[in-house]
Amino acid sequence: MLVILYNKVSRSVTDVYLLNLAIADLLFALTLPIWAASKANGWIFGTPLCKVVSLLKEVNFYSGILLLACISVDRYLAIVHATRTLTQKRHLVKFICLAMWALPILLSMPIFVFRRAIYPPYSSPVCYEDMGNNTAKWRMVLRVLPQTFGFILPLLVMVFCYGFTLRTLFKAHMGQKHRAMRVIFAVMLIFLLCWLPYNLVLVADTLMRTQMIKETCEHRNDIDRALDATEILGFLHSCRNPLIYAFIGQNFRHGLLKILAARGLVSKEFLAHHGITSYTSSSVNGPSNL
Repeated sequence: MLVILYNKVSRSVTDVYLLNLAIADLLFALTLPIWAASKANGWIFGTPLCKVVSLLKEVNFYSGILLLACISVDRYLAIVHATRTLTQKRHLVKFICLAMWALPILLSMPIFVFRRAIYPPYSSPVCYEDMGNNTAKWRMVLRVLPQTFGFILPLLVMVFCYGFTLRTLFKAHMGQKHRAMRVIFAVMLIFLLCWLPYNLVLVADTLMRTQMIKETCEHRNDIDRALDATEILGFLHSCRNPLIYAFIGQNFRHGLLKILAARGLVSKEFLAHHGITSYTSSSVNGPSNL
């Protein structure tokens, strides 16, 4: 976030999307200790916190994939069609980012409304949606609609855009731009590796609850264990993107070192050793080229 915020001069459209993605990750990461405690002791935090952290979890997931879809469209337009329309009209990017926050919040509102702390008589308290006698029916609606608009459709957009982008890069032998795409592809790949298993298990759970898959005690226990394991994998996603930027994105590393140097935390010799000649904050030239 610091590298992109300092990079005012050459900040690209993709940088703006990455900044919003980092904000979503940070907001969700702040709730991780609460989720960890709930796994160990049950939900002991009451209904208000149950609603808030559930909302942040859902918003992080949907905003993440929607912002990645926006990045894929931006790269598709820039490389396949060689256009800078969005770059020239930066006010459009602001509205797109607002929409990428508004839509996840809208998709997450049913969870916020119906989630509450539930205290079963013979087990630990849980944070779960409660819709009365129609809980099973409404749970299917609450899953199918958000998964369609918040996961499947953005995923199809990414597959389409990156498919044509890769084809253009390889056909034109654009080696430099191909290297510049490494961070973007890594971010998308990590997102899918973290969240796709959870969504697949969630689909299986939904089919079982609607009797489209036969429910047995053994199947229910398997699904519950799979949900726990894949949910933890999804939670890890919010902490992995900074590692991608640090180890794959050279310009991110250099941008961070320049910020540290401008604050006197890194010496000129250290920058020179890493082949960085400028260390003023105005020259922080971080992720615009990734």
